[in-house]
Amino acid sequence: MVDNGSSDGSMEMVAADYPAVRTLALNENVGFSRGNNLGLAKADGRYLLLLNPDTEIVGAALSQMVEFLDRNQSVGALGPQLRYADGRVQSSRRRFPTLATGFFESTWIQSWAPRRLLAHYYVLDHPDDVAADVDWVVGACLMVRREAYEQTGPLDPGYFMYSEEMEWQHRIKDAGWRVVYYPDAQVVHHEGKSSEQVLVRRHICFQRSKLRYFRTYHGRAAAAALRVFLLGNYAWQLGIEAAKALVGHKSSLRKQRVSAYWQVLKSGLPPASPDEPIEVP
Repeated sequence: MVDNGSSDGSMEMVAADYPAVRTLALNENVGFSRGNNLGLAKADGRYLLLLNPDTEIVGAALSQMVEFLDRNQSVGALGPQLRYADGRVQSSRRRFPTLATGFFESTWIQSWAPRRLLAHYYVLDHPDDVAADVDWVVGACLMVRREAYEQTGPLDPGYFMYSEEMEWQHRIKDAGWRVVYYPDAQVVHHEGKSSEQVLVRRHICFQRSKLRYFRTYHGRAAAAALRVFLLGNYAWQLGIEAAKALVGHKSSLRKQRVSAYWQVLKSGLPPASPDEPIEVP
């Protein structure tokens, strides 16, 4: 277990209650990629599992995933069905994004996107309860075959968080391995809530990671165009929130959002080059 600089007594609890667990305590949060890479380097199993701290394994899900990989030697990466705490299925399977997807997905115009565009990206043309070959699965719980890991290398440490598992599985698929969504195994994934300051970090990390991915797989021109669009998106949202604040509509909330969007704009969202780590403000 890799501890990414927590201060809530997690390491002490694990040491006391689970002495068999090997732990690696870090003094700071080095991000999703680097933290998991440290764990991957220490692991010695034939399969490697990334598992977020905000998850709960349902029944024998991990054993089911191992058995599936044992039976299917062409599969390099496997993801279970993720569920919310209330039992609803959480979207966790994807196809690789096109440039058009990049302009719509997770932006303020997503609700205006062509229905077929996002349906294709989110694999909505396939039932939730049937296993399927996909391009990538969400990394909250992701099992990777050691041979695929040794062939393609670890997660790109330049991603602090977001898009890193997509990029990793892109390399795994490029190496000829299959990536499979496997709903027979289920994991509950709790999504936490963040303060407005953490929200700023999340926006910056998400967009810079998105730009890094598009720069790598779609080229500099595509990433540059997407960056201009994203900055314009934040400027537009800032203007809307400022106008609402001026007329007295939930002024405190609007001012927080104006501050958050302004900080994102000040960052400039420069896409990191493939060999430059993303620094988090």
